[in-house]
Amino acid sequence: MLGGFRRPPWWAILLTACAAVLFVRLGFWQLHRAAYKDDLLRRYAAAAVAPPQDFAPVALHPPQDAYPRVLVQGRYESGRIYLLDNPKHDDRGGVEVYVPFRPQGGDRLLLVDLGFLPGNGTDQTPQLPPLPDGEQSLRGLYEPPPGHGFEMGGNALARQTVWPKKTIYLDLGQVSADLGQKLYPRVLALDADPSSIYVREHVLDFGDMPPARHRAYAFQWFSFAIAVVVILLVLNRKRGSRRS
Repeated sequence: MLGGFRRPPWWAILLTACAAVLFVRLGFWQLHRAAYKDDLLRRYAAAAVAPPQDFAPVALHPPQDAYPRVLVQGRYESGRIYLLDNPKHDDRGGVEVYVPFRPQGGDRLLLVDLGFLPGNGTDQTPQLPPLPDGEQSLRGLYEPPPGHGFEMGGNALARQTVWPKKTIYLDLGQVSADLGQKLYPRVLALDADPSSIYVREHVLDFGDMPPARHRAYAFQWFSFAIAVVVILLVLNRKRGSRRS
């Protein structure tokens, strides 16, 4: 060993090496996740301004980790509105409004995200503008439905008999059962419209794990790797002998 340090037991060296390697691997894994999510954010931002493509080719089998901007024609299913009352960007009270839409030639319904409707901070159902009648041409991002955490209290939609129906999470399976019809596997988040009462902000939500948090965890794991080596050296440092 180096001067001032005694040789530690073999098991201490092995344990320290294993711990350091594990922490370093965890750190690089966190950096990999951060880079992956950064790439998703770039692709999501690019998709929001890309030319729209036809809905039919991606309707049932959308590309993985991609968010195509599509053009779809059809009719709204009036009178069937769902209000999501826990959108992430809501800091004043309000709801995200979802409406089923029947595409031309489709054998199922497409759930359309009309946007966020700010409220007045109360639990009262907001006043919703009427949906347009007749054939509509919609443009927007074809994206996965908003994620949700642990579901408590069961299916709230089945217990409601008055429309619009409120929910604190959006489960496409429960919406499909509530409507009695099949749904497409994703939702359509409409393009922003300055003339609309709805606030439409295309933001890719990673919940509590954005890229910056992954990088913070990576720094933490790398710090642990350094710490275990330092602890081994400190515990095996030679003590200086006393001089009379």
